[in-house]
Parts: sequence; structure tokens; C-alpha cells
Amino acid sequence: MQCEICGAEIHGKPMTVTIDNSELQVCPRCAQYGKPVDKRTPVSRKISPEARAVPRPVRKPQKNLFDILQDDLVDNYEKIIRDAREARDWSQEDLAEQIKEKASLIRKIERADIVPEDSVLKKLEQTLDIKLTEKVSITEQEVTHLKKDTTLGDIVKIKRK
Repeated sequence: MQCEICGAEIHGKPMTVTIDNSELQVCPRCAQYGKPVDKRTPVSRKISPEARAVPRPVRKPQKNLFDILQDDLVDNYEKIIRDAREARDWSQEDLAEQIKEKASLIRKIERADIVPEDSVLKKLEQTLDIKLTEKVSITEQEVTHLKKDTTLGDIVKIKRK
């Protein structure tokens, strides 16, 4: 076997040393250039810092989901908006300027390509003096969409013998 540093023939057992995180088989003369390798070197484990007690912020009481869901957008909102705008002889650009939104947004809303966000709905209702939302009773709503996660019971069908 040859020394991996000087290339000389090694008679007997070669020495294993570490040089720059590389293990090399070297002769006794070249062994001085590295550190001898133990058979098993323990791997240091990182000690995680001790967790500090961080005061948790006080949680605000959550709003009742049923209070949020009581208003629903009317079905023909695009026609109501268009009729109210045309009754004032405003173009889509004029309406957009009044509510400080883009004219392309007004076009998309009037074509029913998008459903306006709540903030835009409020601006439209106030500017055009119209009502775009209606109260919906809780009994008419489906409550199935209120679930946050799918449970095992939603997926599994139980077979009984």
C-alpha cells in the first residue's frame, strides 16, 4: 500500500490521520501532518437553549361566526350596480373615481366576473345609495362549511356485521 501524501510504499499497517476533515492512510513519516483518527469519534450534540417563559398575549374574544354570516350578497348585484350608475349618468370611470378604485374593477363587477370584496361593497352601497347585501336567517344557511378540518368520521364508512 502507498502513502496517500508522499506516495512511498508503506510496510506494515498504515496510520489513519485526519487532515482538513479528510481521512488519509499515511506512512509514519507523514503522520505528523495530521491528527490521528480514533476508531469512533463522538458526535457532539447541540444543546438547545433553555426555553424562556414568554408571556402570551391576551386573546380577544372571538366573534360568533353566525353574526358574520348573516349578510349575503344579492344574486343580481351586477344589474343593481349598473342601473344605479346609469341613473346618475356616470361612466364606469366616473364611478371608479368616486370610490377610489380602478375602472377595470368596476367593469369586472358589472360583468359578474368577480365578486366584490366587503370594502368595495360598502363603498358602492354608500356612493350609489343602494343595498347589495341582504339578511339571511341562520336556518337557510348550510353549517357544513363551518368545519375547520376533515375528521376521520367524515371519511370512514363503518361496516357492521
